[in-house]
Amino acid sequence: MWLSVETQTLRLAEPFRISGYLFETADVLAVTLADGRHRGRGEAAGVYYLGDDLPHMRREIERARGAVEAGVTREALRAILPPGGARNAVDAALWELEAARAGRPVWALAGIDTPRAMRTTFTVSADTPEAMAARATGYASAKAVKVKLTGELDLDLARVAAIRAARPEVWLGVDGNQGFARGDLDALIQGLVGQGVALLEQPLPRGEEAALEGLDSPIPIAGDESLLSLADVAGAVGRFDVVNIKLDKCGGLTEGLLMAAEARRLGLGVMVGTMIGTSLATATGFVLAQLADLVDLDGPTFLAQDRSPSVTYADGALFAGDEVWGAGALAAA
Repeated sequence: MWLSVETQTLRLAEPFRISGYLFETADVLAVTLADGRHRGRGEAAGVYYLGDDLPHMRREIERARGAVEAGVTREALRAILPPGGARNAVDAALWELEAARAGRPVWALAGIDTPRAMRTTFTVSADTPEAMAARATGYASAKAVKVKLTGELDLDLARVAAIRAARPEVWLGVDGNQGFARGDLDALIQGLVGQGVALLEQPLPRGEEAALEGLDSPIPIAGDESLLSLADVAGAVGRFDVVNIKLDKCGGLTEGLLMAAEARRLGLGVMVGTMIGTSLATATGFVLAQLADLVDLDGPTFLAQDRSPSVTYADGALFAGDEVWGAGALAAA
């Protein structure tokens, strides 16, 4: 078996702003595993706020190359590579390679029923209230919209109000991206309740989760940056209501499935999100999305150009066929 690694800088259709960051491009790493007859593929963007960038992911993969090419299992990979983009890309390639060898799609190997189209949020990046309302209106078929906030309380509430006025019928969630202080939350939540917001994601910085204990919020709170991998899920109890699983954070579908099961066992909701990436990365998350309450897999919609074949978005829902990822294919000669 041989392992190949490629990198690509994806151009965004327009700049994307969240609390503390502005993105104009997105770097991804693509892995292919082939045994001469079949292949498996994976893509990862890493975790920008942890320094998990392309050079770091490449170093991690090269460190594990010998074990991977010797035929490492997905379970063994969890002990060889830490959570992060490198493991996610290799894990996805192992899943698809296994599917190709077995002649069964990944979702069947994972014990999941035939996939169905899933309603996904469409994300509005931070801008002026007027520009954000226009963007939300532009998502004409969207049934769910997620609003990126920046921690500027009055401006953020104006942003949400403008979007709600423009799209009174949609499910609406907001993502604080660690931008708020505990002292802001009562006023923030009160304002969000007035706009019918259904989810507040990661309002406080990672490391300040304890401040959420005892918070009486009528809006469910989701943990993202605070909940990276399986080891973090138990600590969500009493602080978060929903676990946002991202395969780049946790290190792949293998761990993502474990996280979803543990969240359910603890009585927590399950959300599946993604970094900006192509349909190859999104299709991997789509498998896990079959087990989720909330789906936020709109990464390819930010790109100037996606891979082909690609996932599809129709009537506010995402679908990823086996031709995109998950069934494997004959290796190129």
